[in-house]
Amino acid sequence: MKTKILSIIAVVSMSFATNAQIDRSKMPTPGPDPVVKLGSADKFTLDNGLTVIMVENHKLPRVSATLRIDNKPYLEGDIAGVSNMMGSLLGRGTTNISKDDFNEKVDFLGANVGFFSSGASARSLEKYFPEVLGLMADGVKNSQFSQEEFDKEVKVTLENIKSSEKNVSAIAARVQSILVYGKNHPYGEYTSKTTINNITLDAVKNNYNTYYKPNNAYLIIVGDINPKETKKLVKKLFADWTKGEIPVSNFPTPENLPTTQISFVNMPNANQSEVAVVNTVDLTLGDKDYYAALLANKILGGGGSARLFNNLREDKAYTYGSYSGISQNREKNTGTFRATASVRNMVTDSSIVEIQKEINKIRYQQVTAKELQDAKEEYIGSFVMDVQKPATAASFALNIALYNLPENFYANYIKNINSVTVDDVQNAAIKYFKGDKARIMVTGKGIEVLKNLEKTDYVINYFDTEGNPTKKPAMTLPIPAGMTAKTVVNKYFDAIGGKDKVMAVKTTITVANATIQGTPLVMTMKASGPNKTSQEISVMGNTMQKTVFNGTTGYSSSRGQKIDMTAAQITEAKNGNALFSDLEYASGELVRIEPLEGKNAIVLKYNDTEVYYDMASGLKVKQVKTTKTPDGKEVKTPTMFSDYKAVNGVKFPHSIGIKSGPMNLDFVVKEIKVNEGVSNADFE
Repeated sequence: MKTKILSIIAVVSMSFATNAQIDRSKMPTPGPDPVVKLGSADKFTLDNGLTVIMVENHKLPRVSATLRIDNKPYLEGDIAGVSNMMGSLLGRGTTNISKDDFNEKVDFLGANVGFFSSGASARSLEKYFPEVLGLMADGVKNSQFSQEEFDKEVKVTLENIKSSEKNVSAIAARVQSILVYGKNHPYGEYTSKTTINNITLDAVKNNYNTYYKPNNAYLIIVGDINPKETKKLVKKLFADWTKGEIPVSNFPTPENLPTTQISFVNMPNANQSEVAVVNTVDLTLGDKDYYAALLANKILGGGGSARLFNNLREDKAYTYGSYSGISQNREKNTGTFRATASVRNMVTDSSIVEIQKEINKIRYQQVTAKELQDAKEEYIGSFVMDVQKPATAASFALNIALYNLPENFYANYIKNINSVTVDDVQNAAIKYFKGDKARIMVTGKGIEVLKNLEKTDYVINYFDTEGNPTKKPAMTLPIPAGMTAKTVVNKYFDAIGGKDKVMAVKTTITVANATIQGTPLVMTMKASGPNKTSQEISVMGNTMQKTVFNGTTGYSSSRGQKIDMTAAQITEAKNGNALFSDLEYASGELVRIEPLEGKNAIVLKYNDTEVYYDMASGLKVKQVKTTKTPDGKEVKTPTMFSDYKAVNGVKFPHSIGIKSGPMNLDFVVKEIKVNEGVSNADFE
């Protein structure tokens, strides 16, 4: 027993001695690079040219299949969008099974089968996989393109195009592609109402018959499979898929600008600017400086610890995030480098200066050894995690085939990453980050950002939302002689039915619906002249927020907590008009005429609110209320008004859009009652 006790004491003493020798103020020395065991893939090719890559993995009884058709880019011209439409129509019924029966069978098997213009996919349990792969193969080879489904898809596509017409980020991305590649390049052409209306069902069928072929396709199967049996299954299902000659398009090679310029797209509805510094790059997976380019981008803008993010968000608070990305491509000069940020209007010019400063810094000053080491460790860590996934082996095998890479390309990945030096990073940054030959793309509200942009040293070129050169947007228009706040307000009252009818309104009830993150909510507003108000917001029948003012006192309640109005809030409510706030605005000040949604609006300022009235119709179309947060920052809350409809002879807006921070609330008015259903009890 004594011997055992002495042994325990000795072990404990050694432990304390060892711990005492550790200096925890220093980072531990990194261990050797992990030894990565890459998964293996079986590969074979059918007589029709379809290349099949299989990866066996029995951890879960599931199998996935992905078909990738590897066509070179091609121009669609005046029927741009035809390939996407073809992909959407694939699988909607075949020569062997109807659309409804197809979908019902997939659901019954608990599977997932999808089709798109450049391939297809399927996932299921292992025991159902032969049947599910058969359904996918049937859709790939035998899809029926019916007029009925085609007409439906045209309608949906046109609706999607319409809904994106005022989407600032979507317009920014479209114009960036147009200007970087050109409209006569496959990456620069875009789908529009005109091109969709040019597409016929025959054009869709022709696109399928021309480009959807096996001799330029790869089928990747991953999961709980028997390779020998799976090979037999693939041959049975895909051997009769007919190959064909696939045409190749010729198009010009994109070129960068000789000197950096600003390309500006005016979006009057933009609450912030979309900024992108863009240039094309000639970079392909496997190039000698490929790894150095990846690491340079990681340090510059590859995440929340990168330079751009730390500068524009953490230091300057210009944006929620700023990033960069570099993409490779097999077509010459069709990869891109982009440094991007969505920024507040008033700091658009400053954001461009900071982005360019970071680009130039990484080009002309070497990164630190620590920055490079951190970037390497992040890439290596992600790589090690990825290689544990069975799908990664298939992805690696596909890339080796697509890019004609050596078989040991990924086996040497860690070694190649670690071999990059700070000199290599700087050389890659100089070569690929063309801050001096870039397009600085700005999509935003011209009237708020152009004045400061013009102070920069860059030439500014103007483009419309379809990438066509245009003139500088009008910044402001002179207020016509004789126009006053009173005449503007009187025109508004005339537009909604006349002041006599307006003054006859004593009470109103308005019920409006909206959704927030997919959840429906209902807003009920009651008002009684001169200043009694009640507003209640409910979600799924439960009151979430309520605000009431009875003409003397008021309160707000939310989630069971009731807060009385402050003296300042009571004074503001007493001075307001519950039914028509515009009655107060006659004493306001006309400040400018501003383009809004393609029309001119006269802007009237009253206290902390700017009100926009359409110059032609006289209707109120927007108002922006400015409030201050406890720390003194100004917050602007815009509200849009449209779809005016008459109720008891007075027009009320039936569409009300409110933007609060990152949230957009689009209320649709379902009911308005005038001079009925309101009592004093509603304001208690």
